[in-house]
Amino acid sequence: MLISDSIPLLWLCWFVLSVAVLVFGYFAISFLPRLPRWLIAGGVAGMLWMPAFFSVPGPESQLGYSGWAPSLVVTAVGFLQHNGGQVFLGGVLLAIGALLGMLVAFFIGRRGRHDNDDDDRSGDSRTGGNGDQRDHSRRPRESAPARREPSLGR
Repeated sequence: MLISDSIPLLWLCWFVLSVAVLVFGYFAISFLPRLPRWLIAGGVAGMLWMPAFFSVPGPESQLGYSGWAPSLVVTAVGFLQHNGGQVFLGGVLLAIGALLGMLVAFFIGRRGRHDNDDDDRSGDSRTGGNGDQRDHSRRPRESAPARREPSLGR
C-alpha cells in the first residue's frame, strides 16, 4: 500500500509540490524573455528532481535506514545534522541536476524558435527544392501578425 511505504509517498508528494512550484514560478517570472525563463525553470526542476543516496544511523540496537531521496532534502538534512559528507554529495548532485535541467530547458526553448513555418518547408520539398524558393520561405511574411508571448494579468 502506498501509505505504508514512506519513500514512495515522499516522492509522490515531492513530485506534485515541485510541479506546482515550477508552474507558479514560471508564471511569476513572466517579465523575463522566454529563453531565460526556460533556463531558470529548468535549473530549478533539475535541483528539485535530482535523486541522491542517503543513510540515517539508527539506535545502537538497529541498523538505521538508507535509500534514495531528493538531493535538496538530503542536503538540507545533512546541513541540519552537521554531516559534511551528505552536504557535499547533495550539493554536487544539486549542481549537476541544475546544469542538466538548464541544458534540457535550453534545447526545449530553442526548439520552438524558428522563423519559417512548417508549411513553407513542406511546400519547398514538393516543388523540387528550388534554392530561390527556400530563401524566400525564410523571410518573414508581411501579412502575418507578430507573435506575442502569453502572460497572465495583462
